[in-house]
Amino acid sequence: MPRSMTAFARIETRTPQFALTVSVKSVNHRYLDVQMRLPGELEPFEIAARRAIKTKVARGALQVNVGLEMQGLSGLRVRRDLVDAYLAAWREVAREHSIAAEPDLAGLFRLPGIVSWGEAGESSDGGLERALLEALGRALDELAAVREREALGIVEEMDARSQSIDQALDGIEQRREGLLPLLAERLTRRLTELLQAAAPDPQRVLQEAALLADRSDISEEVQRLRAHNAQLRSLLRSSGEVGKKLDFLLQEMHREANTIVSKTSGIGPAGLEITGLGLALKAEIEKIREQGMNLE
Repeated sequence: MPRSMTAFARIETRTPQFALTVSVKSVNHRYLDVQMRLPGELEPFEIAARRAIKTKVARGALQVNVGLEMQGLSGLRVRRDLVDAYLAAWREVAREHSIAAEPDLAGLFRLPGIVSWGEAGESSDGGLERALLEALGRALDELAAVREREALGIVEEMDARSQSIDQALDGIEQRREGLLPLLAERLTRRLTELLQAAAPDPQRVLQEAALLADRSDISEEVQRLRAHNAQLRSLLRSSGEVGKKLDFLLQEMHREANTIVSKTSGIGPAGLEITGLGLALKAEIEKIREQGMNLE
């Protein structure tokens, strides 16, 4: 089952030492683009987190936000070397500018890197990295489930439009028989013009006849469109990444529909009807393409 690229998931996990919240939001994107916000205590695990994301998501712009709240003060660490450095810098600036004031302790503790919990990269029980990757994995699983549910409506609409394409192709094939006498008349007229020319070149006549026949016949385009449309429905029932395959396939379908329109323009009432059906084909293909942009 294909998956939509638009979804949201949120996971929260708690231990006696900390509370961890992971939220993941995804929107459309041609490639995988991950924007991640981690608290300082979890920054050493960013590479591992990104690696975990790549194993479960192929396309989409992801915003990953992680919140961490430590429970209790048993693991509290104060970087006294940084405190000393900040205070020394503050006093030096105060002395240079003759500022008579004392440092604000509350402001000092808000400075980056002053306060942390546990050693770098672990909580009091050494489980921060494990907890992060576990919560992230659960959030990604929930995100995948939401994306599959979101894709159901998209696939249903695309499938309905695919059926409309088959119906339009049926109409084109029915009207194609009415084109044959007009095409034969056009070919005869052109060949007569060539043969009436002074010293007609037999090779030129044959080439012109073959070219006119090829320019007028739409059977191959109709057959290719049917094959592409069947492949489209097959992709809509497959799993994994389908967005890029759909985009390429729909470009091919649009090209075939364009050719049908260009070949039948101006060839009597039947040609006019086929042109109208060809334009309807192009519209359906474009609407499918727009919907396909939402799929991973």
